[in-house]
Amino acid sequence: MGVIVNEGRLLAIRRSDSVRAPRAICFPGGEIEAGEGSQQTVIRELAEEMGLRVTPTHELWTCTTRSNVHLTWWQCTAECLASITPNSDEVSAYFWVTPQELLDFSDLLTSNREFLAAWSLGDVPLVGIVSPHNEG
Repeated sequence: MGVIVNEGRLLAIRRSDSVRAPRAICFPGGEIEAGEGSQQTVIRELAEEMGLRVTPTHELWTCTTRSNVHLTWWQCTAECLASITPNSDEVSAYFWVTPQELLDFSDLLTSNREFLAAWSLGDVPLVGIVSPHNEG
């Protein structure tokens, strides 16, 4: 999964109707394909889904979803955020949200909710946003 921070907000998407977990809210990204490493996956997925050229800067977190999909979360930088071009086959909308705004979506994927919970406890080193654990 690709995590991009811009001015204290996170890039999130609403999935299209034609993919697994249709219309759900999540970070852009997806499954590792055969022969791929997790960095290659996030680069490919953000190019496919959002038309972005990204550089994974550091691994944030890993999880295995309830449907047995192994995901690795990477913080990424993008070459040009103005060039976002969502692939309508995979993404119906994108938006920039705070972590709390993301958590307020009832249709946020469980793995994304778990990622944000780990971040809020200080277990995920997300650069560009202060976790509630580190405030004060």
